[in-house]
Amino acid sequence: MIGVLAEGLLRPGVPARAAMLTMTLVLVPALLWRRDRPLLMVAIVFAVTGLVPLFTGHQPELVSGAYVLLLVYALVRWGSGREIAAGAALILVKTAVISAGADLVAGLLVMFAVFALAVAARYRSRLRARELDRVKLLERERLARDLHDTVAHHVSAMAIRAQAGIAVSRTSPEGAVDALRVIEAEAVRALGEMRTMVRALRDGDPAELAPSPVIADLSGLAGPSPEGPDVDVEIDGDVGDLPPAVGTAIYRLAQESVTNARRHARHATRISVRVSADAGTVRLCVTDDGAGGTARGAGFGLAGMRERAALLGGVCEAGPGTGRGWTVTAALPRGLA
Repeated sequence: MIGVLAEGLLRPGVPARAAMLTMTLVLVPALLWRRDRPLLMVAIVFAVTGLVPLFTGHQPELVSGAYVLLLVYALVRWGSGREIAAGAALILVKTAVISAGADLVAGLLVMFAVFALAVAARYRSRLRARELDRVKLLERERLARDLHDTVAHHVSAMAIRAQAGIAVSRTSPEGAVDALRVIEAEAVRALGEMRTMVRALRDGDPAELAPSPVIADLSGLAGPSPEGPDVDVEIDGDVGDLPPAVGTAIYRLAQESVTNARRHARHATRISVRVSADAGTVRLCVTDDGAGGTARGAGFGLAGMRERAALLGGVCEAGPGTGRGWTVTAALPRGLA
């Protein structure tokens, strides 16, 4: 708006200065609704700019009025198929009516260039959204596999205890009661894990045979590595009785964070992994002392980490450290709802 005022008031030789300045200023607010109502804004602006010359006898000549190209871009970028078709027809007809010869060719070239730019941005945005959905589905599948192994462990324990209870039920009723108590506890744990598992989808591929990692496996990440900086792991608090899904999630988040740091942390010498647990929450903090960390949040790895944390009722965030490097933090509830 400042640019419109400056040009309208200071530029010499503007025909119908007052009318052109007023028209350009009045139409500027249309930019505010260009994403929500792209066709309506295009229709209003191009209708007004087409009618005003009928009363003034002059075409708009303010260079700052080129902001209308943002409306053309927004129409193709965020409009529906019908809105794009209707808006493009209106724009081309209006361009053809008010222009002729070289001006017509130049106007059409500019419009087609804006159309092409908007189509490319729209296509790129859809590809990114599709890739993000794919990453989330893969993370859900990984979580489902981990939970599948855990639930299978509980069910196996229940079956073994049931068999033992049946075997001793006649000679030792107390042993049968103890077996029932164990079965009850295992059933409660299994139900808790299954409530989480139903929120994650998995395909029909066979589950991996390797056991799901737990927090104790974080020690395998520690130490020097030929692939990057050394890793220091510290665990504070009681993590021995964590639900397996929570322990596995903490490990996966730490593993992904360490992998990202080794790949992207320039000039890093150390990666720190800190796990702390209290009565209700397990927290993870992974930091590095590398440089150039501000661009590391653009990939899809963080999206998958956030998805896994959210499925377990927690949160995961990442960003530049206070001094240098990159920091990943996560907080998961100790118990699963």
